Amino acid sequence: MNHETEAAARTTAKARTLQLSVAPDIAARYPDCRTAAVLVLGLKNAEPWPETEEELAGFEAEVRAGTRTLSEEDEPTIAAWHELLRSFGTNPRRTRPSVDALRRRLLKAGRLPRISPLVDTCNLVSMKYMLPTGGYDLTGIREGFCLRYARPGDTHVPLGKPDERETPVEGEVVYGDGSHVLTRHWNHRDADNTKVTAATRDVMLLLEGIASVIPPDVLAQAQRELADRVTPHSDSVTLYHFDPTADTEVTWVASG
Repeated sequence: MNHETEAAARTTAKARTLQLSVAPDIAARYPDCRTAAVLVLGLKNAEPWPETEEELAGFEAEVRAGTRTLSEEDEPTIAAWHELLRSFGTNPRRTRPSVDALRRRLLKAGRLPRISPLVDTCNLVSMKYMLPTGGYDLTGIREGFCLRYARPGDTHVPLGKPDERETPVEGEVVYGDGSHVLTRHWNHRDADNTKVTAATRDVMLLLEGIASVIPPDVLAQAQRELADRVTPHSDSVTLYHFDPTADTEVTWVASG
């Protein structure tokens, strides 16, 4: 076997495939809901991203000064998510959609916590467009991402509580990876075992929009902006969308 053949064999051995999917009953009940995805390989999340810090600090300063306003709870971009959560039995004032929780945190403190450059960048895009974003370390993903109803046997490891296990309630909408629940209550809370850290190298980013308040072109614009912000700090970036009518297959090679 020559060197080129050996290299190709190593690449094939490291190649992985995952699925992005929406369960048919979810697609039928929520036809206006869309999820965009950004696959990031070779992420450099342990180094500073000064452009993110500069823009995020400026954004926060505008909010504190009152020169930039954020949507209120009764405005469409937030109210639509509250209505969505209520539709499957979740109280959105106790279990808030992620964009609402982030918005409230910024309004209360005047500043968002700094987690890591990638997470901070996702938060910046989330607040600019008033839509939920999230990131998932692909080392913890086995099958892929499926937006579906919770089912028997599902478990969730809540963020920040790696020793705890939760069981989603019947009728709750989740993102699932097999029986592992990645997010509860649609996008309320992520899982600890797929959280993005400084050591994360390969990650899937999700952005969500409800067409009545975030038109598809705005969701695509947010997706493109997030991808552009991440590109200088990674080896490759690829854009995907969850197709409500068919699974989307993603093949990738894990970073060394």
